[in-house]
Amino acid sequence: MIEETKYCLYSRKSTEQDERQSLSIDSQIKEMLKIAEKENLNIIDIKREAHSAKDSGKRPVYEEMLDGVNNGRYNAILTWAPDRLSRNAGDLGSLVDLMDQKKLVEIKTYGQCFTNNPSEKFLLMILCSQAKLENDNKSINIKRGLKTRVEMGLWPAPAPTGYLKEKQFDKKCETFIDKDRAPIVKKMFEKVAYERWSGRQLYNWLRYDLDFKTINGKYLTLSNIYLILQNHFYYGTFEYPKKSGNWYQGKHTPLINKELFDKVQSKIKDRTSTLERHNKEFAFTKLLTCGLCGSGITADEKYKKLKNGEIKNYIYYTCTKVKDRNCKCGYIREEELIKQLEDLINQINIDELCIKEKIKHEIERFKKFQRLISNKKSQKIEIDQIDIKNYLKFILEEGSTHEKRELLSCLRNKLILKDKQINIEKI
Repeated sequence: MIEETKYCLYSRKSTEQDERQSLSIDSQIKEMLKIAEKENLNIIDIKREAHSAKDSGKRPVYEEMLDGVNNGRYNAILTWAPDRLSRNAGDLGSLVDLMDQKKLVEIKTYGQCFTNNPSEKFLLMILCSQAKLENDNKSINIKRGLKTRVEMGLWPAPAPTGYLKEKQFDKKCETFIDKDRAPIVKKMFEKVAYERWSGRQLYNWLRYDLDFKTINGKYLTLSNIYLILQNHFYYGTFEYPKKSGNWYQGKHTPLINKELFDKVQSKIKDRTSTLERHNKEFAFTKLLTCGLCGSGITADEKYKKLKNGEIKNYIYYTCTKVKDRNCKCGYIREEELIKQLEDLINQINIDELCIKEKIKHEIERFKKFQRLISNKKSQKIEIDQIDIKNYLKFILEEGSTHEKRELLSCLRNKLILKDKQINIEKI
């Protein structure tokens, strides 16, 4: 008994550049259905796919079709052309294997038919291999074309912010200045170089003061801003591909000169090294809240050269301005902050703090230290003899950053900084 031939109609959208004039998926299906009706073919499934056939195993719909052949749902394929099924050796091998196993008895295309026949399978492999050869050659030709363009000084990728791409075919890859955005991009460089603006200041200026958007209608992110400031393209050169070490002189008109670009890089480097140097945990950050806008409190360290030549550092605390960039919280020196915290300790009920066990541990540690250095039995000290509030004040003045943070974390109240004054707010 001859097994009935059951077809899966498979249509894949062309994604290759030289196939843009090929029939669309709907047109392919329409033509294939006409053939099926004319030849009385039994169509079980119609499958549509938009993924490229260049890479093996990257087409989920194609894999479903092969599974359908494997489990016997259908044993034949109807498609527009052989290259719709495979443009790589892996997928081609899967088709031929199914034919060898007699699970796939026929592949029918618009003008050809391939069965489990040595000569027809060989022709199928030649046609699909030819499609792969075209892909490989196309990749080589594209790379060669890109190399030719960059050697001519033409940037082959999307234009950076401040530039536009020429749409005329005879001026392909040429980049010209965006008259609306280029002056603002130039000012970005100038503000960093001459006014020492930070990336955050540029971000606020671009978004809130100018409502600046890219050609795609999007705001620049902080990372976008730094990418612009570090892009050599703006003074006339570019690297292609990125991190390849291959540099080219651009044909486009520069927005800035090399001197300005170098100044900006120097300012960014100085600022980065300063941030790295100051990127340490201060004693009271993340433990205080701004009483004006509700943002957190951050710290900054400043250095001053004294008349005797010594360098003295000062730590200031202020609002992060996350919730209100115009917050008028002001600054408070760490010495003044500690003094106010010491005054607050007098108002705190010590019994409410989980601090007594910590103090007991410190006493035991001190007695052990005494014994080690004097070889004498240390005087017995009980926790009831300790003035806990004075101990807390000592920690605020002389303790390590970790000890200060641990102390404040024991408070069961919220610390508010407002108008340079620390207040307690019950939670």
